[in-house]
This record gives sequence, structure tokens and C-alpha cells, in this order.
Amino acid sequence: MKILITGNMGYVGPAVTAHLRKVFPDAYLAGYDTGYFAHCLTASSGVFPEIRLDCQMYGDVRDISADVVRGFDAIVHLAAISNDPMGSRFEAVTEEINFRASAALAHLAVEHGVSRFVFASSCSMYGFAEGGARQESAPLNPLTAYARSKVATEKTLQSLSLDATTVTSLRFATACGMSDRLRLDLVLNDLVACAISSKRITVLSDGSPWRPLIDVKDMARAIEWALTRDPDQGGRYLAVNAGTNEANFQVIELANAVAKLIPGTSVTVNENAPPDKRSYQVDFSLYQRLAPRHQPQISIEESARGIAAGLKQIRFNDENFRSSSFIRLKALEEHIGGNRLNSALRWI
Repeated sequence: MKILITGNMGYVGPAVTAHLRKVFPDAYLAGYDTGYFAHCLTASSGVFPEIRLDCQMYGDVRDISADVVRGFDAIVHLAAISNDPMGSRFEAVTEEINFRASAALAHLAVEHGVSRFVFASSCSMYGFAEGGARQESAPLNPLTAYARSKVATEKTLQSLSLDATTVTSLRFATACGMSDRLRLDLVLNDLVACAISSKRITVLSDGSPWRPLIDVKDMARAIEWALTRDPDQGGRYLAVNAGTNEANFQVIELANAVAKLIPGTSVTVNENAPPDKRSYQVDFSLYQRLAPRHQPQISIEESARGIAAGLKQIRFNDENFRSSSFIRLKALEEHIGGNRLNSALRWI
């Protein structure tokens, strides 16, 4: 099997690459990435995570051509402007990369006989969702440029004529866990970093919003399943919530769990914060039925312990980490400030 992984040099990519190399030892694995975050290494082993690949290509997904896609059996499409703050700051670019480039890549995959296309979608498309956990058939309520881009891409994927290609949109819960390119602009990762660096957790909201979570290693397991699932189970095109029902948490629950894990950590809540409209519980029952052998295995407590151990190994102690490249928006702004990227996020 020949597998192309786009956006492999981000936060999730190293875990996906490591897992696919383990479960498909004889597969040809290639990465395709523009390199925005290539320098954001947090691997205490000192090993470049792309060493597990057979080939690393560098390029902007907006420019990907048929020559790149041709000959691959599967594409794992991770490349994206990857959260709400970046989507807000670069809204037009988010539409170009997350939607238009994704749609073009999917068309190329179908045209050139790629048998599997796995799209890293997001549960954030449920937005503000009252009245219980959201199933895949629930109305979508995307509140941000990032979420809207995922909805638009899914609509394109659903409209494709799929005679020989099996397409899976994995609507992932919020990512968490240690990575060789760790991000700290994700809720659990941020809370652990606060506890490690200052023994203080300040919840910026009132603590009530709901978030489903999934460790990056469990995301990789879901991608393995999508690469191998029988199209008779779910159909040629499938959009499925990827996570576990046991990992729907309110932010205050997560904060208290991290404080318990790291003794001496205090928790304060901004009770005067305006309501955070990004609040949703998600029903993962369909994924549980379709992928019983690829269910999440890592608890939130295990994820938090892994982040804490990883941060200690790299001697992390920066109380001002929210102004560092651990925050991906800051990494992009540093590139722009250094005249390496322009405002369209093209290398200069």
C-alpha cells in the first residue's frame, strides 16, 4: 500500500506516521507539507519524526498536482489551518486551504484512482449545541471559519461520484496528548502547561462549555480503520464522529482533573466571562458500532500524564507559553514578522 499523508509535519502528523509505520510496516509512506511548523519539535528522543517516512515532499497543498497524487492507493488529508484563532486571523486563507484545496485534492484522488481518501474533519461543526449529544444526522452549526471550512469540504466529498474510491470524513473530537510537535493551543494541553509552568490554572471561560476529547494516538487508530474499512459498512462516503462517549467533558472538569494530577495546582474560573458559544457534546455510538477494534484506548488522565511527562522531559517552564510558537498562530505571526511568509501564508 502506498499512502500519502498531507500536513504530516503538524501536531497530529507525527502520531499518525508512527502508527501507520507500526501497523503497515511494508507500506510506502510519503508526507506532503509546506513546513510552517517543521521547527516546532518537542521530541525528547531527538529523533526527527519524518525518519519513519519513505519520502518527504515539501509543498503548499493549494498547489498539489496530479503528479503528486498519481500512484498512491490512499491519501490521509490532515493539512489545514488548524484552529479557530488562526481561522479568524486568516479567514480567506482558511477557505483556500481547508476547503478549496481539500476539494481539489479529493477530485484529483477520485480522478486518478486513489482507493481511499481519509479527511480529518471536526466535531466543531456542531458549534453551540443544546439538548444532548450530537449524532452525525444532527443539524450543523459552524460558528467559525475553521468549522465552516470543514462543513464545506464534507459537502464536496459527499457530492463526488465514488465508483472506486472510499471516502471517510472523521469528525474528530478535540485533539489532545503529547506529540513530537506539541501544540499548547488545545484545551487539555493548555491546562497541563499552565499547571506545569506556574501551578495555576485560569479558566478563561466560565468553565461550563462542553468539549469531547481524543488523544492523537487514538486519532491515528481511527485513521488506520478508515484506511481499511469495508465500504459496505457505512458506504462509499461516510461522515462519522470519531471519539468516545466517555470523553465528553466540561472545561471545569478538565481543569480540576489536571489540578488533581499535578498537586499544588490552583484553579480559578472567570465567572464574568461572556458565554463561550462553542459548546457541544457528541454521540460516538456510530463509530463504536462500525470500528469496535479501533476504539480510543487512552483516557483523558493518561493523556494529561503524557503531556506532563513530555513537558518535563523537554524542561518546559515558560509561564508565557501563550506568546510562543507552542501556539500555532504565534508561529505563523513569527514567520510573517521575519519576512518568511506573506499575509497569504505563502513562503517569500
